[in-house]
Amino acid sequence: MLKTFLIILIIAVMSISSERTTERLAIADEMEEVLTKGMMDIWYPLCMDQEYGGYLTSFDKEWNRKERQPKFIVTQARHTWASAQMAKLYSGNKLYREVSEHGYKFLRDVMWDKEYGGYFTMTNREGQVSANRSYNNTKIAYGNAFAIYGLAAYFEISNDSSALDLAIKSFLWLDKHSYDPEFGGYFQFMQRDGTPLVDGHRGTPPKDQNSSIHLIEGFTELYKVWKDDHLKTRIKELLIIIRDTITTEKGYMNLFFRRDWSPVLFTDETYRGGRNEHQFDHVSFGHDIETAYLLLEASEATGIENDARTHLISKKMTDHTIHHGWDPETGATCEAGYYFEDGDMTILNKHTPFWVSTESFHTMLIMSELYPDDPINYYDKFTITWDYCKKYLIDHE
Repeated sequence: MLKTFLIILIIAVMSISSERTTERLAIADEMEEVLTKGMMDIWYPLCMDQEYGGYLTSFDKEWNRKERQPKFIVTQARHTWASAQMAKLYSGNKLYREVSEHGYKFLRDVMWDKEYGGYFTMTNREGQVSANRSYNNTKIAYGNAFAIYGLAAYFEISNDSSALDLAIKSFLWLDKHSYDPEFGGYFQFMQRDGTPLVDGHRGTPPKDQNSSIHLIEGFTELYKVWKDDHLKTRIKELLIIIRDTITTEKGYMNLFFRRDWSPVLFTDETYRGGRNEHQFDHVSFGHDIETAYLLLEASEATGIENDARTHLISKKMTDHTIHHGWDPETGATCEAGYYFEDGDMTILNKHTPFWVSTESFHTMLIMSELYPDDPINYYDKFTITWDYCKKYLIDHE
């Protein structure tokens, strides 16, 4: 959610020649108010665990700390990244750098496996590795990608070479153990020693869109501060896999895959019996419209010139979400849909998690800059979606 606000603040300032400058700056002011007083001033330093390190992440509506405080690699890394971004935006506020450094030390001292390398998926509050069999002996590419993401961001604001060293070490460990040299891309699941689970884990296929899009996100963040040719090659390879294999002709992503990147569908007997009948092959609108932006970011960061193919697919993914998953009356983006045999889109879940709507207005605004005269009118859809978030998703109390 933070990256969305930061991008919009920047675009609003850069768009001073736009006819809608006043409106954009007003929205930027609203978002900055939410970002600072409504979010960061509350989270930090409240969530810093001064006793055991890392961040506390479970609170009730009144911000009372809940008793159980598991520490998930993804949320620990995201807090490290978010506070680093705030330190860049508000350089005069020294707290944000302290918060990010706090997270870096927890990633380094607790989450990193000093025996085998890579990051533990989950610990308890005290930093002991979770006894849950889903976590204690299994590492995930998704979590390691976010660790790289957070470490690179912290290095950018601190110039602490030890953080960059750990980010590089993390990438090299992940690339050694999770990368598939035969079919490309990365296996999501690994044993504690890094051995990839090439057939998947506990009924879940071995490769998926979600880990892939966040791998390219984390790698792109690292490439911004470490211009390594091998890393650049991996980013470009992921870009092609996500754009040309994971994304369908209609403009949405398949979710799960076998090792050879053939998609897992509900009709596949191997993967029946999940928590719902379309667990592995529904349309995830939030991930689609988020990925539209991540592909553009990776292409730009790696210096691909005149990348018409990536722009075409990113626009198609955005348009598919707007046409099939976005409600023009409310401005909400639904969570999940499905193409049944009749070829029509059916909304499976009208639930609208906050992240789905924030990813939506984020990409809508970017598309409004890239395609200002498009008949879809991305900017109007951005403002409608932001109004929905203000009305329904932000806790104003």
